[in-house]
Amino acid sequence: MDQLGANPIEAITRETGLWALRFLWLTLLITPLRWITGWNKLVSLRRMLGLYVFFYAVLHMLLYLWLDQFFDIDDIIKDIIKRPFITIGFVSFISLIPLVITSNNAMVKKLGGKKWKKLHKLTYFIAAATSVHFYMLVKQDKVEPIIYMVLLLLLFSIRVYKCYQKPRTMASSLS
Repeated sequence: MDQLGANPIEAITRETGLWALRFLWLTLLITPLRWITGWNKLVSLRRMLGLYVFFYAVLHMLLYLWLDQFFDIDDIIKDIIKRPFITIGFVSFISLIPLVITSNNAMVKKLGGKKWKKLHKLTYFIAAATSVHFYMLVKQDKVEPIIYMVLLLLLFSIRVYKCYQKPRTMASSLS
């Protein structure tokens, strides 16, 4: 439909990256939404959304490696040195792998709940790194990456607030 512009490979690569980012933000939104709404069933969506993040990240990475670099290791290394945002994106992608591997019930059981939760806090690093990756990628109009960064800051702020909020006692909640 002639909507991919002058560089269709770049357009498709960017779109898959944006969808990975969007699904990551939706994944991070689940817990605050659960706190606000009390809809605990939202948590059951988180694993599926996380797998969508990985699916789109794999597509994003493969498009870059295959269509942009033709799996030429020398060119990829040169590109990583020349454009650090690619390094950040690659680190973000690699960081997703342990989360995907441990996303099934058997791994949760094997690791134990505390270790599993600690490992899955890596999601926050990935979110921050992908925000930086997107910001560095955009050359002129930085509005969209800044919007994603502000949303991430808001999501983090809600979590920090909830973490440091004084637990309410039964007596104080009744008055």
